[in-house]
Amino acid sequence: MFAPIVIIWLVSIFSIGLYNIIFWNPKIVRAISPYYIIKFFRETGKDGWFSLGGILLSVTGTEAMFADLGHFTALSIRLAFAFVVYPCLVVQYMGQAAFLSRNPQKVLNSFYDSIPGPVFWPIFVIATLATIVGSQAIITATFSLIKQCHALGCFPRVKVVHTSKHIRGQIYIPEINWILMILTLAITIGFRSTTLIGNAYGLACITVMFITTFLMALVVTFVWQKSVLLAAMFLVFFWFSEGVYLSSALMKVPQGGWVPLVLSVIFMLVMYIWHYGTRKKYNFDLHNKVSLKWLLGLGPSLGIVRVPGIGLIYSELATGVPAIFSHFVTNLPAFHKVLVFVCVKSVPVPYVSPEERFLIGRVCPRPYRMYRCIVRYGYKDIQRDDGDFEDQLIQSIAEFIQMEAGDAQFCSSESSSYDGRLAVISSRTIQSSSSLIVTEREDCDGIESIQSSKSLMLQSLRSAYPDDENPGVRRRHVRFEVAASPGMDTGVREELMDLIEAKEAGVAYI
Repeated sequence: MFAPIVIIWLVSIFSIGLYNIIFWNPKIVRAISPYYIIKFFRETGKDGWFSLGGILLSVTGTEAMFADLGHFTALSIRLAFAFVVYPCLVVQYMGQAAFLSRNPQKVLNSFYDSIPGPVFWPIFVIATLATIVGSQAIITATFSLIKQCHALGCFPRVKVVHTSKHIRGQIYIPEINWILMILTLAITIGFRSTTLIGNAYGLACITVMFITTFLMALVVTFVWQKSVLLAAMFLVFFWFSEGVYLSSALMKVPQGGWVPLVLSVIFMLVMYIWHYGTRKKYNFDLHNKVSLKWLLGLGPSLGIVRVPGIGLIYSELATGVPAIFSHFVTNLPAFHKVLVFVCVKSVPVPYVSPEERFLIGRVCPRPYRMYRCIVRYGYKDIQRDDGDFEDQLIQSIAEFIQMEAGDAQFCSSESSSYDGRLAVISSRTIQSSSSLIVTEREDCDGIESIQSSKSLMLQSLRSAYPDDENPGVRRRHVRFEVAASPGMDTGVREELMDLIEAKEAGVAYI
């Protein structure tokens, strides 16, 4: 419903603006000339400069239409703004100016007063709906920003709910939603004035523009590889115009403008403290890694009983064994036969292709059955630790085992250099591999029990939720078998068999 609402809203304000121009003062079109703004400042002086903070509000709000920038192409944004949003806004404001030139006493509520009586209530309804759409765009944009900050290690972990199975990036964060609601109500109840709220909003928007211009100059220089002179010209030109507005908006800090500054400081402190603590934790793990010589001294059994199963040990370390592993070995009587140290890394790109997702390596010599897997995600990728992830991981490790056996460089290396050598295992390579035979089947055992159940509640639940979304109804199972290849090395076959047996025994997340 969002797109039709916004389109109806834009067409409505365009029509009203055009009507007011024709009815009240057609000569208002001359206001496009820059002569009148020069005349305005010459006559008003300091008061005119001070009013720029209010004039700024005529452009704030348009950015809400493009809050989810990552969901649209640059071309679609340019077309929408140049041919729809911008003309509608200009004509509407021109219409208000034409109305006020004949009715100056109605300046306090010029928009609604300029609406012709017969269409007032329909416009009022569509305005309310458009406000909801605008606020929703800001809310979803906040979710996206928080998720990206978290991926870059700059925000505490929050629950991210993916609301669509088919469309990327549609997420919901309950904690952030509650915070936004509380802050919105607090500001509304605390200020009780649209003027004060407008001052806060205007300062927030112009500050964002000011900072974005600086960041854009960096993009021009380092991403587009243009000359520093061009970036400096860009910066000076836009900073001059934005700086005039910013200086006016800063005068409104005592009248409500302090709110975005206080919120910015609070969130910056939260982000800085989280990033600082995360780095300290990572550095501790980095400098207290388990010695590879100590692990080799324990032998393949690690001095404990190795039971069937796969243990996925999560760590921030891309190399080395985390210090916590020594506590497992010295305090637990048994551990899994196959161990995989999993390191999830968020890289500063939007998406990582499946072909570059997994980096697989070996931690100790082959008899230890210890591997390392670095899983790379972009900050817009959906991270899932489900059955598909496990199956892809097993296939990647199996492909690595076979590739390692046929690679003279891997085989000739000394055991002391095992940790740190990684190989990219792509999904294309896995599909062309002959080391494993992969068979899939769907377990439908749960369907009969639900269908035969006399419980109306269970039957209604089954009808309400499709089978593929109900884990109790249908499950996808993947079975692995070692291909019958006469030329396969005995050690490789034995390692693959151990891997498959461990997968069948179960996977534990540690």
